[in-house]
Amino acid sequence: MKCSEAVTIVNQLGLHARAATKLAQLCQQFTAKIELVQEDKTADASSVLALLMLASSKGKTLQVCTEGDDAEQALSAVVDLISNGFDET
Repeated sequence: MKCSEAVTIVNQLGLHARAATKLAQLCQQFTAKIELVQEDKTADASSVLALLMLASSKGKTLQVCTEGDDAEQALSAVVDLISNGFDET
C-alpha cells in the first residue's frame, strides 16, 4: 500500500537536529518505507543525516510518502509530528 500527504513545517527552527532525530526515531518504529520529498530532494525519513540534508525551514512543504504494511499508520504519525511542530511549539 502506498500513501502520500503534504505537510508544512510549522516550528520556528524547521527540521533541525533535535526534530530530525525525533522524526527518525518515530519512523524506525514502523516497517513501512517512509520518505520525505521537498522540491527535487528525497530523504529516507529514518535517517537523521538524510533528513538534515533536506534543509527544511519553517514554511516549507514536505510530501510524506509511505509504502508497506503499516503505511497508513506511519503516514498519520509522521504528519501529526510535523504538524505539531515536533512537539516544540
